[in-house]
Amino acid sequence: MTRGLPGRGWLQARRVLAVRLDNLGDLLMTTPALAALKETWPEAHLTLLASPAGAAAAAHLPFVDEAWRFEAPWVGAGAHATAPELAETAMLVRLADGGFDAAVIFGVCTQSALPAALLCRMAGIPLRLAHCRENPYALLTDWIPEPDTVADTLRHEVRRQLDLVEAVGWHTRDERLRFTLHEADRRAVAERLAAAGLAPGARYAVLHPGASAPSRRWPAPRFGLVGRALADAGFAVVVAGDAGDGSQRAQALAAMQRPALDVGATSLGELAALIGGAAVLVANNSGPAHLAAALGTPVVVLYALTNPQHTPWQVPARVLSRGVPCRWCLKSRCPQVHHECLAGVGADEAAAAALALARHPKTLELHTR
Repeated sequence: MTRGLPGRGWLQARRVLAVRLDNLGDLLMTTPALAALKETWPEAHLTLLASPAGAAAAAHLPFVDEAWRFEAPWVGAGAHATAPELAETAMLVRLADGGFDAAVIFGVCTQSALPAALLCRMAGIPLRLAHCRENPYALLTDWIPEPDTVADTLRHEVRRQLDLVEAVGWHTRDERLRFTLHEADRRAVAERLAAAGLAPGARYAVLHPGASAPSRRWPAPRFGLVGRALADAGFAVVVAGDAGDGSQRAQALAAMQRPALDVGATSLGELAALIGGAAVLVANNSGPAHLAAALGTPVVVLYALTNPQHTPWQVPARVLSRGVPCRWCLKSRCPQVHHECLAGVGADEAAAAALALARHPKTLELHTR
C-alpha cells in the first residue's frame, strides 16, 4: 500500500484532473473534496472529467476551472458513444495533451477505479489516487485500500471522498455540499412562479417524484397525497421534474386533487433555484435531494434501501424507508419486485415529515453570483 505525502508531489501539483463519471448526486457529494484542493492549493488548475449530468453542474462550482464530458462505458447503464473505441481514443489523446500532474479518481464503493486509472496511466499522468478494493499495482501511484463493505457501518459518500483527498494533504474547513446559484436563474424562477400564480412572499414546497433508477421511486401518487396535505396547510405546491419524469409527475398531480404551480421545463440552475427557494423538498434519493442539501433546503427523502451511503448531508432532513431483509441490494431494479423498502412508507408519514420540516428555519446562506 502506498499513501500520498506532500513530498511525493501532491501539494505541488498545478494541473489536477478529478474523475467523477456517475450521476449528478454523486458529483454533489464530492464537492467538499473538490473544494479541498483549491482551499489547500489555490493556484492549482482543476479539470473535472464527468458524465453529461455531472458536467452540467460545473458552471455552479467556482472551484472547478473547466469540465470535460465523457460517457464512460464502465459506469452505469446509460447511453454511451455509438463508436466507443473512437470516443475512448479521443479522450486518451485529450488527457495526454492536458499536461496533468495528478489525477484523483472518485467513485462509489462498488465501482472499480481501475478502468479510469488505466486511462490516466496511458495518458502519462504521473500521480494517480483512488480507493481500490483489489491491488492496482502500478495503475495507481497512491492506493487507498477500500475498507467499505455493504453494511450498516459504511461511511457516508461525502466522508469517503474527504478521507481520500486528506490522504494526500488536501483539507477543507467547510464540509458542506457546494452549489452556487446564479442570479439569472433565481430571477427566471421567480418570474415563472409569479406567472403561475404564486403570491409575493408566499411559501411553497417542491415535490420531485422522479429518479433515474426504478428501484428508487416511491409510488408517484403518494407524492400527490403529500402535496394535498401541504396545500391544505397553506403552502403552494410545485411538482417538478425533467422530460423523463412525465409519467411520475402526471400521477402525482392526478392524486393531489389540488391546484399546483407549473413552472415548465427547467435547466439545472433553474431547478436548483426553485429548490433553493422552497420551504421543503419531497423527493426520492436522487440528485434533487442533494441539491437541497447543498442549498440548505429541508428535505424529506423517500430512501430506497439500495445503498446506505447517500443520505442528505448536513441539512435538516427526514429519511423515510421500511426495513427489509434484502436491504443494501445495490440494484437499479428491485430484485424482489415488491419495492417494500419504499412501498411500506405511507403518504401520511411523509406528509407529517414534510409539514414539520417546512416550518424549520433555513440556516444556510445561499451563495449567488
